[in-house]
Amino acid sequence: MRAIWKGAIAFGLVNVPVKVYSATEDHDISLHQVHNADGGRIRYQRRCEVCGEVVDYSDIEKAFEEDGRTVVLSKDELKSIPAENSHEIEVVQFVPSEQLEPMMFEKSYYLEPDSKSPKAYVLLRRALEDTDRVAIVQFALREKTRLGALRIKDDVLVLQSLLWPDEVRQASFPSLEADIRISAQERDMSAALVESMAADFEPGSFTDEYQVQLRQLIEAKLEQGESLDTEETFGVEAGEGGKGEVIDLMEALKRSLDRKRGGGGAASADGASDDGADAGDEEAGPAKPARRTSGTKAAASRTAAVKTGTDDAKPARSSAKSTSASAKSTASKSVAAKSTASKSAGGKSTGTKTSGTKDAAKPAAKTTRARKPA
Repeated sequence: MRAIWKGAIAFGLVNVPVKVYSATEDHDISLHQVHNADGGRIRYQRRCEVCGEVVDYSDIEKAFEEDGRTVVLSKDELKSIPAENSHEIEVVQFVPSEQLEPMMFEKSYYLEPDSKSPKAYVLLRRALEDTDRVAIVQFALREKTRLGALRIKDDVLVLQSLLWPDEVRQASFPSLEADIRISAQERDMSAALVESMAADFEPGSFTDEYQVQLRQLIEAKLEQGESLDTEETFGVEAGEGGKGEVIDLMEALKRSLDRKRGGGGAASADGASDDGADAGDEEAGPAKPARRTSGTKAAASRTAAVKTGTDDAKPARSSAKSTSASAKSTASKSVAAKSTASKSAGGKSTGTKTSGTKDAAKPAAKTTRARKPA
C-alpha cells in the first residue's frame, strides 16, 4: 500500500504521528468505452468552450459561478486556506459507538505509526479499548474539512470519515404516514421467518456474482469471438431475470417458511384437496342412476350390475326399460303376467327388498334372451 497522507493525531497534549492509507479498494473489473463501428477507444478531452483548444490539466483552475458572476480560484489561493494546510487529526470527544449513525460513514483509512517509537500510538489504542469508546475527530483531506471516527480493527487504528449532518437527507414518505394494521398472525409468521434465516454474519461467504459472471463473459468472448452464445455461457437466456409478482402477504410468508423448512407443506395441501375432489367424484358417480330410477327399476339395475360383474349402470337401466316395455307388449303374455305379479308383490310388501329385486330381475333376464334373435 502507498500512503496518501501524513499527519499526527492530537490526543490532548499527546501527539501521535501517523501515515494514512486507503483501507478499501474497488474490485470491479475496469471497462472502457469504444466506438461500436470500428472498436476505436473513446477518450474525453478537456476542451475550452471559448477558444476550442484542448487544455492540459496543469492549465486548469477551479471557479464558482453565482447570479451570472464567475470567480476563478487558483491552486495557490485554495492552498492558502488554513484548514487545507493542517495535517492534524484532532480528537474532539469520545462517544459510545452505538451513538454513531451508520449512514454517516463514508470511507475508511488505516493509520500506521510514523515515528521511531509507536508507544503513543499503542497508548491511544489501549485507551479506546479500555473505555470501549470511539474518538470523534476533525481533519482536512483533499481540499475538504472532514468529520471522522477513530476506532480499532485488528490492533490497528482505523479512521472513518463521516458525512456532515446536512449531507444526510431526511426521508419523508407520505405512504408510511398511513395507518397500517398488522395482524398478530402476520407478525408471528414474519418473526418465524426471521428466526429460520438467523445466522452469524460471515462476509467471506458472500460473492459479487456480477463480477464473477462478467469475468466469465469476457473469457467466453475471448474464446468464441463474435459467435458468442450467451445462453450457452450462462445457461439462461440473455436478459432473463426475476419477475415481480404481487401476492397475498400471508401466502408469501407461508411459502417462504415452507421453503426454508424444506418445503412440501403447500404440495401436501394441494394433494389433499385433489384426493378429496377425486373421492367426491367417485361417490357422485353411482348416485346418478339412483336419482334417475325408482322402485323396481332401481332394484333391477342394481341386481343386473351385480350379476354382470360391472359397475356400469347403463345395461341395468336398459334391461329395466325392456321390462317395462315387455309388460306393455301383448305378444309376450306370460312375461307381462309375471311382470304384473312382481309389481303387485312389490306394492304389497315394500319392506322386503330381496323379493322385489329378484322378481324384477327375472323379467329383465328373459327379455334380454328374447331380444337376442332379433
